[in-house]
Amino acid sequence: MPFNKKYIKIIGILLLFVLSYLGGYLLAARFPNPESKSPAADAASSSIIMPEAENWGLSFQEEGKSPVGNATFDELKAYNAYYAEDTEEKVLYLTFDCGYENGNTEPILDALKKHKAPAAFFVVGNFISTSPDLIKRMHEEGHIVGNHTYHHPDMSKISTKEAFAKELGDVEALYKEITGEDMIRYYRPPQGKYSTDNLQMAKDMGYHTFFWSLAYVDWYQDDQPSPEEAFDKLLGRIHPGAIVLLHSTSSTNAAVLDELLGKWEDMGYTFRSLDELTEKTDS
Repeated sequence: MPFNKKYIKIIGILLLFVLSYLGGYLLAARFPNPESKSPAADAASSSIIMPEAENWGLSFQEEGKSPVGNATFDELKAYNAYYAEDTEEKVLYLTFDCGYENGNTEPILDALKKHKAPAAFFVVGNFISTSPDLIKRMHEEGHIVGNHTYHHPDMSKISTKEAFAKELGDVEALYKEITGEDMIRYYRPPQGKYSTDNLQMAKDMGYHTFFWSLAYVDWYQDDQPSPEEAFDKLLGRIHPGAIVLLHSTSSTNAAVLDELLGKWEDMGYTFRSLDELTEKTDS
């Protein structure tokens, strides 16, 4: 019948339209527009540094050049943070992490004094409370005593400003009790573990945060590197503007530091205080 043929024709057109629409939708989902971004993608691309917890890491790509870090100089600058100085000048910034005292800090201080080399010692609560005489000597000889937190926790897991401030504030209080002066607000995250929230908390407290651009495995007491291994790592990877991280617990560091500083001097390097670095970037 004519009516039935017309009805069937209309149904067929409607089905064809529906199938075309569904086909187009499925193709769009399978092959999205490469220029479009989801809100999550926009948020990720605008993030300065990944907000999740990170371990500070380095990639050495060319001898004599600054390594590539987890973040760039400019990205860290937004948080008053550093891992080296962006310079071609042969300068070094010596830093030591002090978890506890085992007799190696004094010869390290002797070597620094001999070479008139300023350094920064990042101390934890245990070190500052058990070694007040060494803290006084560092202060009197013009070295920086920085904050490495009271308990040496994974600071990236501390989510509240109150808990973060207490870890740093308890070290500040001990330092003032021993020296009678306020502690300079320089901070190094234990084990280099951090998050952008941490970096912002430190900045809000008036702190500068310091990572590093040169270090080596020197913290295992029962497996200390040989002097040859120390020289190989610390001479071969030195570069202009380096922030060098050494541990004051290392017997190898205590034994070789005098010679190491002399070798760096022979290479044309000079030693500067972290104060000079912060003054350049804060001005």
